[in-house]
Parts: sequence; structure tokens; C-alpha cells
Amino acid sequence: MNRRAFIHTTGLSVAAVVSPQVIRSMAAEKTNWPIGCFNRPWTKWSYDEALDGIKAAGYKLTGLLTGQRGEAMTSANATPEYLDSLKKRIAQRGLAVNMTAIRFKQDGALGENIADLRKQIENAARLELKFMLTFGVDKPTHFENFYRLMADAAAQAEKRGVQIAMKPHGGGSGASEEILRCIEKVAHANFKIWYDAGNIIYYTGKDPLAELEPVAKHVTGFCAKDCAAPKAEVMTQFGTGKVDFKAVFTKLKSAGFHGPIMVEGVKVGATAQGTTANARANREFLEQALASI
Repeated sequence: MNRRAFIHTTGLSVAAVVSPQVIRSMAAEKTNWPIGCFNRPWTKWSYDEALDGIKAAGYKLTGLLTGQRGEAMTSANATPEYLDSLKKRIAQRGLAVNMTAIRFKQDGALGENIADLRKQIENAARLELKFMLTFGVDKPTHFENFYRLMADAAAQAEKRGVQIAMKPHGGGSGASEEILRCIEKVAHANFKIWYDAGNIIYYTGKDPLAELEPVAKHVTGFCAKDCAAPKAEVMTQFGTGKVDFKAVFTKLKSAGFHGPIMVEGVKVGATAQGTTANARANREFLEQALASI
């Protein structure tokens, strides 16, 4: 048998032994979740500088988390022309965009907030976003209106192919107990969770791994921040706080999570370029953590 025939025969033998189910199982073991970066680290500079920084830091995915001077983002007063220009500016950097932040007045009238948020949903759909993120509310007096607002938003956004998600942010979205209450009260399948382990520490001082356990099945995105203690700095480098990223990602993987992971916490440097270097380092940290699970 010559070499070519040997390789061909051996390949057929391996294919016969390894079933398609095993091959699919082996592929499923690989953790290759998309890693993106929010604009928050660059809010001292212009949004165009933020986009340049995100690209230079090696990301292909971004999100509209934080307001930036001169930018309407997906607020209700954003014009179609602005949104089209915004989409073009992002695409020109070779970036995709997957989410935007929801804005509303916590003490505002429910009807006004609903109308405003429906317009934001239209704007998010125009940008072809997959997610809209809320931070919840702080005061118990606002809880009921928040649940009703999110229930309406989840139903309206579902029609446009957009998912409503909430991140831990203290108050009514502090940790697992509050998160589960929101899920129960909103009572809509299009209302999900974007977990933020750093915020669990920052706002509650609780163990983010333990708090993830009851809510993991509801998580469709991850906001990456580290934090050393309650009320400690979260705009910092990964590995300097108490978040065990490997353990958190392992738990998410066991719950069937597929990403995205969006970098939010980055040490803000004296320059946009210094901040970009820190964003690159945090991306590499996450890639190493994922490769280890």
C-alpha cells in the first residue's frame, strides 16, 4: 500500500469509528463565545475615538452602553438620518453592534415611559440590534411600574426581533433574589438577564458565583467587569478583583450559555490610546479564561 492509499484508508477507518454524534459533542465542548467591548471606557473622548479604540484593541463587536457627548444613540429623539449615519460609522471600522441601553425616567408616568421606550425599540430595530439592556430601578416605589414597562417592552421588542435583558445593578435588580422577582413579575419569555459578576460584588457584596446559580438558565449575555469589594472601582483590569471568571464561565457553560461576553470594565488611561491598551489586555485575559474551560 502506498502512502496516499494508507492515509485514505486510515481516514475512512477513523470516520467509521467516530460517529456524527461524537463529532458534534466534541465540537460542542469548544468554548468560542463572541467577545465584544462597550463604549464606556472611552466616554472622556468622542464616540468616533471610542470606535477607533475598540477596533484597535482587537474587538469585532461593540454595544451602545453609555451616553457620549453629541450622540443620541437609540434615544427616542434620534432621527432616522442619525441612526443610519451611526450604523455606517460603526460598520466603517469593521465592527458589528449587538445592543443598546434602555433609558427611562424611574419616577416618570408609566404611559409616557411606555411611549418613549417603544420609540427606542423602533430605533434599535433600525440598527438591527439583538438586545436592549435595562439596569432596573432603585426604589421599591418604582418596582411595579418597572415590571409593567418591561412587560410591554418585551412584547413590543419581540415583534421587532429584539430581546429585552436586565443586568444586576443594585436595588430591584441587585442579586439573584431580586432578579428572579423581576423575571416572575415581568412574566414574558422575551425578558432575559445579562449577568454582571462585578456588579454583584459592587452593589451587594455577595458571591457572584453563588448568585449566578439560581439565574444561570435565564442568562443570554455577560457584562464583564471585575471588582475587589462593595463600592470599589469597577473600571479596572481583570484579575485585580474578586471575580473568578473561569468559575463563572464554567457555570454559564454548564447552563448552555453561548455568549456574547461584552467588556465593560477597563482601567481608563490618561489617553484614549492608553485606555485602548487596557481594553486589549482585558480581551486577552478573557480569551485565556475561555480557553481554560
